[in-house]
Amino acid sequence: MKKYTWLLAVLLLVALARPAGAVVLLNHDAALKAMFPNADKVVTEAVALTADQIAAVKGLCGDKWTLYQSGAKTEEVAENDTVSFYFGTKDGKKTGVALMEMQPGKWGPVHYIVALDLAGKVTDMAVMSYVEQRGRPISTKRFLSQFIGKTSKSALSVGKDVDAVSGATISSRATAFAVKKVIALYETVYLAPEK
Repeated sequence: MKKYTWLLAVLLLVALARPAGAVVLLNHDAALKAMFPNADKVVTEAVALTADQIAAVKGLCGDKWTLYQSGAKTEEVAENDTVSFYFGTKDGKKTGVALMEMQPGKWGPVHYIVALDLAGKVTDMAVMSYVEQRGRPISTKRFLSQFIGKTSKSALSVGKDVDAVSGATISSRATAFAVKKVIALYETVYLAPEK
C-alpha cells in the first residue's frame, strides 16, 4: 500500500508541475465586441510599419519589441511588422481603437486586447487567452482595471504604478509591457507628427 501511495504522490506532483493547456477566454470577435459594446461596427486598418516606426515603438518600450523575462519558459514571440488597428465606429465616426497584443508569460504566450480612446488613453482591456499555471488572476477585472486611464506618460511598470499579482510577477510584467506597447504603437502610427 505504501508503494502505491508513494507512486500516486509522484504522479500527482508531475501532473501539477506541467503547464496547463491554453485557456481561451475570448475569441477575436468576442474580444472586439467587449471593447466596443456600443459601436455600430468595427473597422480594421492593417498598417505595415516602417523601420522608423518600429524603432520609435521599441524606443518607447525600453528598446524591446517583446519582453523576454528570466524565468519565463516560453518560445519566441514573432516580431510582426504589420499591425491591425481596430476602430470602433458610431454614426460613421471613430470612437476608439483596440489592438491585440501577445507577450510571453511564465508558461506560454498571453494574448491581450487593449482599447484606447482616440487620444491614446486606455479605456478597457482583457486577456483573450493564456497558458499559465497561476495566470488566471491576470485576467480578472480586479487586476486589469488598474490599467484604465493609463497613457504614454504613465510608468506602466510593476512596483511603480502597477501592482503585480502575487505568484504571477512575470505575467504581471508581461501585461504592463503589452499595454505600454499598444499605446506606443497607436501613438507612433496615428498621433506622431509627420516628419
